[in-house]
Amino acid sequence: MVTTTDIKPDTRARDLFQAAYENRYTWDPNFPGMTANVSVAIDGVARTGKAKIAQDLSVEVSMDEPLLIERTTRTPSGEEKTVSVDEGQEWLYNQLRDVVTHRKRKSFEDAHGKSSFSLGETDESGSVEILVTGDSMGSNYKVRGNEISMVSRVMGRIGFTINHLGHLDTGEGYVSSLYTAVFRNPMTNEIVRQARFEDTYEKLGNYYVMTKQVVQSHEQGQTKNYEIIFSDIQLLG
Repeated sequence: MVTTTDIKPDTRARDLFQAAYENRYTWDPNFPGMTANVSVAIDGVARTGKAKIAQDLSVEVSMDEPLLIERTTRTPSGEEKTVSVDEGQEWLYNQLRDVVTHRKRKSFEDAHGKSSFSLGETDESGSVEILVTGDSMGSNYKVRGNEISMVSRVMGRIGFTINHLGHLDTGEGYVSSLYTAVFRNPMTNEIVRQARFEDTYEKLGNYYVMTKQVVQSHEQGQTKNYEIIFSDIQLLG
């Protein structure tokens, strides 16, 4: 028989996580989209291009001078093939997609309504572990104060843990501005890549938008440095 005492921890876990989730800064449904000129530097070599986030939050990017590199990828059937990609354009597109993912407004019920939550341990920083069941990606979190301080999940062939280290308080919610990410092989738990991100946001009109991102990435014994600078940012409409 389940008693009130039994369910209190789960109720508190859900309340803690929901409060932190709803404290994130997101764009409201009236966000008109934006365009910007961009400078993408990889290990100090910079190229320019253009970026657009449409009102429907789709992303378009282009580089003024394509610079292709060869990369080995796997097909859905598991076969390896070599393709030519523009590394700067690929990086810019992926980072803007991440920006959209975190700024897109979605209700807690739509995002997490099917999940159940329970409390785990509290670490030395005061972050409380939030354990999740019913999540297809095996997500778990930590909450510190009114912010999500850690996200851990598995997406296909890669698992990752993101630790939030610093934030911007917009007055309408927080934006994570300094964070690290560790990517692992979920089958072996082997670390395949680590990265440190520093994001800068500024208010344009009624919305905070990214103006700069600096990333240091470590993979297979090599370190690469990325920097994206957005200029002449214009809201659409």
